[in-house]
Amino acid sequence: MSAHLIAERIKASGKSIYDLAPLSDNSLWISDSDLHSLLVKGLCGLSLAGLALRTRSKVLKSAVCEAIGYTIPKSFKKTQPRFPGQNFDTYTQKSKNLQIWNEEIVPERRYVIIHISEDDIIDGVRVILGKDLALLDKTGTLTRKYQARIVPGNEEIELVSKSDTPRMIQLISNSSQHSVKDKSELYDANPVATPHPSMLLPIDAIFGKLQNIVGVSFPAVGITQERTRGSDLHRIVCEKLGYRYQDNGQFPDLYHQLLEIKLQTSPTIDLGLVEPVSEESLGLTLDGTTIRHCDVRYAVFYASSDGNMVTISHFILTTGAEFFTRFPRFEGRVTNHKIQMVLPRNFFSS
Repeated sequence: MSAHLIAERIKASGKSIYDLAPLSDNSLWISDSDLHSLLVKGLCGLSLAGLALRTRSKVLKSAVCEAIGYTIPKSFKKTQPRFPGQNFDTYTQKSKNLQIWNEEIVPERRYVIIHISEDDIIDGVRVILGKDLALLDKTGTLTRKYQARIVPGNEEIELVSKSDTPRMIQLISNSSQHSVKDKSELYDANPVATPHPSMLLPIDAIFGKLQNIVGVSFPAVGITQERTRGSDLHRIVCEKLGYRYQDNGQFPDLYHQLLEIKLQTSPTIDLGLVEPVSEESLGLTLDGTTIRHCDVRYAVFYASSDGNMVTISHFILTTGAEFFTRFPRFEGRVTNHKIQMVLPRNFFSS
């Protein structure tokens, strides 16, 4: 039976993607090869350019439904897998780094990996069984990642922490040489160098220098290129504080001021492997004082994008110690986990 005929039978059946199609029912079950054929025909050439991530996900899932014969549901349920009727999940990839969140790889599940070009056009599809995909996971471990949620308030600028942590206050006040008063004094300093107490600005001073970033715009450069847009914001922050821009990907971003910079165009804040409130050492000691994760300052910028420009609409500054008084942890899970694997170069031609 041809793939096209199976899709037509699914359409005529009136079944949804949530109605199971047993392997024994050959009239409605789509084999791996037929699923690949239908999705290549239905998806390749589809442009996702300019779409916000949530819109992009819905457009893609709708296109998958149409390609294999199912009516598009009014809303997509958060099931595992996303397409239980045909036992498959979908993942979109621009890079070779595949990430599977909050679940193990299921051996008999189908995984539909969809490649998107740099121009945001679908140009490849691979259907692979979980047991084969698992062979690409060289570690077999889940990476833990903390997340929180941002809800912009009525105020465009917010100083959550009126002062630094007591440890930071003591460190700064003990430095008799502390005399940073304007941007020129930091110009020759390296923003990613080890901080010196005499150069550390109090959190309220940082707030004063960064608050006028609200309203600033810069090129969107692609809705999924978070790292590039983050670098643009990092550059602006450096300029406002008086530094020449440098970035080496370490935590916190502006190490010389113990300042982490977050650019948010979605409500989910990725926090990495350690909670901001953690009292674990950052691996840094200044004048005999151990600096902890909770002593780091977090500059969170919320922004909107029209597809061409990103515009900063809110700025919120807090210490790690008070981070969760403003940004709630993700409901249900304190942490999220992911499996990461690198796809081979010939993955989509296999």
